[in-house]
Amino acid sequence: MERILVSACLMGRKVRYDGAAKASGDALLATWRQEGRLIPFCPEVEGGLPVPRPAAEIEDGAGGAAVLAGTARVLTTGGADVTEAFLAGARSALAVARSFDVKVAILKEGSPSCGSLTVYDGTFRGHRMPGIGVTTALLELHGITVFNEEHITDAGVRLRELGGAR
Repeated sequence: MERILVSACLMGRKVRYDGAAKASGDALLATWRQEGRLIPFCPEVEGGLPVPRPAAEIEDGAGGAAVLAGTARVLTTGGADVTEAFLAGARSALAVARSFDVKVAILKEGSPSCGSLTVYDGTFRGHRMPGIGVTTALLELHGITVFNEEHITDAGVRLRELGGAR
């Protein structure tokens, strides 16, 4: 049975920066949950950040690959550098994914950790731009395909291709 790494906030856990959850009502995700396939994970909490915490964005909207390469930082609204916590969380997510032989992850879109299509531009004005988060970048670098909460059906297709889902 293929296991799936999933953002803990999508599972209803109150781990987001604002202390809230973003629970998904997707039927396929609910089925996978009942089957015991899901591994809920919050890289920001696992990286040592508290709940709640100041909002954070990747400077200049550079994306997760730039953070991994050391050419961009993750900063809070107050200017604190939380890059190391984001990197630690990404490394922890990869370790958990490897321990369960995960090949597919479903992560929260827009997050500086988990975004798979967009990230905020670093200005804290609510503007998104194309890019991926730090955890997504690391997972994809290691062959794990990342989908967001709007593409769960696509994740199901990928799992079927791998021979691990209905």
